[in-house]
Amino acid sequence: MTFSHPVLQDSPNSLAWERFGGVIATTENVLIVQDLDGVCMGLVRDPLTRTLDPAYLHAARSLAGHFYVLTNGEHTGRRGVNAIAAAALGEAMAREGLYLPGLAAGGVQWQDRWGQIAYPGTDPAELDFLAAVPERLTAMLRGFFAPILAQQPAVMTPETLEACVAAGVLDNGASPTANLNGFYEALGPEQLEIYRRLQGAIAAFLEQLLDEAAAQGFSQSFFVHYAPNLGRDRRDRERLWLGEVRDGQGTAGTTDFQFMLTGAVKEAGVLDLLNRYYRDRTGVAPLGDQFNGRNAPRTLDDLLKLARDRFDPAHFPLLIGVGDTVTSLWDETSDPPVIRRGGSDRNFLTLIQRLGEALDRPTIIAYVDSSGGEVKNRRPVLLNETRDRVLSGPGDPRDGDDPLRLDLIFPDGHRQYVHHFCQAAQHRIAHFGPRV
Repeated sequence: MTFSHPVLQDSPNSLAWERFGGVIATTENVLIVQDLDGVCMGLVRDPLTRTLDPAYLHAARSLAGHFYVLTNGEHTGRRGVNAIAAAALGEAMAREGLYLPGLAAGGVQWQDRWGQIAYPGTDPAELDFLAAVPERLTAMLRGFFAPILAQQPAVMTPETLEACVAAGVLDNGASPTANLNGFYEALGPEQLEIYRRLQGAIAAFLEQLLDEAAAQGFSQSFFVHYAPNLGRDRRDRERLWLGEVRDGQGTAGTTDFQFMLTGAVKEAGVLDLLNRYYRDRTGVAPLGDQFNGRNAPRTLDDLLKLARDRFDPAHFPLLIGVGDTVTSLWDETSDPPVIRRGGSDRNFLTLIQRLGEALDRPTIIAYVDSSGGEVKNRRPVLLNETRDRVLSGPGDPRDGDDPLRLDLIFPDGHRQYVHHFCQAAQHRIAHFGPRV
């Protein structure tokens, strides 16, 4: 059964952007849950070079109460989205309440539109443990390359190594990260084996950190997130995607290795945001005022059951999920070969889709094609010659039964999405009046 909004009747893989904007403009009870990197700003090798369109930030402000971000990045810190927004807006950001509201660090860092930050359900001692991770990641990367450069100085110069380390170690307060985009570009396709060894070394190092945390009494506090990934294994851990050459094209595979707080998963964040939305509209939080990602159920099925039991369908909004990281890959190394499905946006978009099915309410799953950015780990959407129909989406063409339905696709990336987002916000103001 189809639970997509009826205005997108040519779904899945619709290109009906104007109709999408019309839905946002004229539906009073609507909630947009949106990822950030690759969706409203381009994917770049160095996160410090990201930019945001001021018009987008003003549009988000005009949708106050009907729009939240949900990202594995962070609001705060040198590499957080607030610094990017401040560069675009200056003093107006604080004066006019133009901070992007929602959940960051996978769902454990909350921010309202005035920039007030909270870490629901988090122990300060856990944040202290995380604070030491960036320095250790820096030392690990230098240690990995020291013997390689001593034996093969042509691999990269010491200056290039330091530039890659500086750009690649993200000193996030709640989700310290190793980003390998710069290393992948610096090593190049001729050094793919070194890059693959680097991926494995970082994964092993983060597993070591998990063991150290457990020894200090934090056995249930942290987990490792790979982005993009190839789904989960039998132990429910995300599968690392090693860099490879496939169909003549190189891909970096997993580029972001994040050491995160348990419960910092986007699908739990969806319920957190819905709980806040219900409380703002009805005065009652169906999941309780203390609900957060740290105390949320751990499986998609359990999250769905909780929502079905607690959320009144009469007040359920038109829920729109927007993301850019949805992967599927034919794994020929498996016996028999299988499709591996993953991506850091897959689960939260899947939960939104399944919520619509469970509560018999329409939803919209929107996908922004971020393959045109500097980061080469996305499969591009393929259009026909007249660019009015999608021939294949971001998954493996051999994946004919992917349960995640992409209702709407923005094949030209974040600029195209931002244009229609801003247009929809303007039309909504004309229809409902400005938000205060």
